[in-house]
Amino acid sequence: MAKKKRNPLAQPTQSEIQLSVQALKDGYPEQAEVAARQLAKKYPAALMPQNLLGVALERQQRFAEAARSYRRVLEIDPSIAEIHFNLGVMVDQLGKPDEAIRHYRKAVRLKPALAVAHFNLGLALQNTDKPDAAVESYQQALAREPRFADAHSGIGTVLQQQGAYDDAIAHYQKALDIRPDPQTWFSLGTAQRNHGLLDEAAASFRQALAIDPENRLANYNLGVFLYDNEQLEEAIPHFQASTLNDWRERALYCLYKSERFDEFREGLGEALQHNSRSPLLATLSSHHALNFGLDDPCRFCPNPLDFVHHGQIPELADPDNPLLQELLEDIRHREIAERGQSRLHHGTQSAGNLLRRPEASFQQLATLLERTIREYLQMHADADCEFIRQFPEQIEFGSSWYVKMRQGGYLDSHIHEDGWISGSVYLAIPERSASPEEGCIELSMHGDRYPQQHDDFPTKLVPLEVGDVCFFPSSVFHRTIPFEADQERICIAFDVKPAPLN
Repeated sequence: MAKKKRNPLAQPTQSEIQLSVQALKDGYPEQAEVAARQLAKKYPAALMPQNLLGVALERQQRFAEAARSYRRVLEIDPSIAEIHFNLGVMVDQLGKPDEAIRHYRKAVRLKPALAVAHFNLGLALQNTDKPDAAVESYQQALAREPRFADAHSGIGTVLQQQGAYDDAIAHYQKALDIRPDPQTWFSLGTAQRNHGLLDEAAASFRQALAIDPENRLANYNLGVFLYDNEQLEEAIPHFQASTLNDWRERALYCLYKSERFDEFREGLGEALQHNSRSPLLATLSSHHALNFGLDDPCRFCPNPLDFVHHGQIPELADPDNPLLQELLEDIRHREIAERGQSRLHHGTQSAGNLLRRPEASFQQLATLLERTIREYLQMHADADCEFIRQFPEQIEFGSSWYVKMRQGGYLDSHIHEDGWISGSVYLAIPERSASPEEGCIELSMHGDRYPQQHDDFPTKLVPLEVGDVCFFPSSVFHRTIPFEADQERICIAFDVKPAPLN
């Protein structure tokens, strides 16, 4: 008997498809995969089996295999917008954002009403640093689906990154009017915090936690808000609930300043085992050791005042070199955003990373500072401490800003817990009329109103002139002595980033 030939254009019946569909509905993607593979083999030219196979594989997070199935569907019919969308999602998951963008664009061309494709396109554009195009795609999603909460949140995120906080906050609030969501409450809180609306930010973080008490980001950020506002006892449980970033160090800071010394000591050893190279942890450990006459278990930089560098940038001290005047001109007249700083009195501080700006003066200064820091490292190359042994190979200024003070200006004692080396280069120094200490920088092993059992903490006073540079381990407390002269004191402060943890 002759064997019956298979019709290459044959399509599965509805009853044949139903087995895979029902398995997906019931939450059994493995069974759906088996049924879909059988159909795909039986009906190689049919769309539905390949599509069902792709969905079943996607549900199992087997994204590369799912992508292959969706590509087979498009080989059969490249005009299906939803399949281009599905394939875009898969390649996005596989870390191929440019390919994802191509498929999302194809999906919205084929079916402009597909709001979710406009949204995903916006997200992919945002993640590839195309913020304006991302906002346009989010707006296209909203034009098709006005109550698309995530599209409002996406626009809010882009605007927040651009510093347009009022507009970002408005979009987050529109998203929350549509769907109260802990992530959106958290995002709103970060925008409010960055905009200086601190009480509103704390309320938003609390709203996020009311919906999702275990939200780690909201716990951490509420902890930071309380930490910054000296509500230390209340901050501790939020840091402990977050287990994010530097939560151990911040919780220990709160315990120590709240004089809960027994709990502090219990947590210190574990924190040092987890991270022995944290400047904040080094500060806490050394202060506790000096305060109570104990050995310091932290080996980050046991005698940090020995590593203070006070030198000079010759190019800035030379009156014939134009760099100094160029820097002052750029600081005074360029459009550089400023931000609030609670420790700074009678002065202003810039926002952003000054040494990464495009102006030639800042670029040249960055090069000179890098040269000075490398010379410093060479001088201390044989030092037996983590501060030198793990010194960053790449001198990268993680943050830098100008500080302009007027008459009576000063900066309260503090450390830079996110740095490795911290320092300043001085461009304008007021006259010292009342005392030789006016306008100087004071470096110390005590500060920031830490609890004291005695007053015998080492201190070093550094007198300053135009062109001087002073830097030190980021674990060192430092403050500015007030000055009385009616003149500006201008410096550019900086932090060198720590090397990444392995």
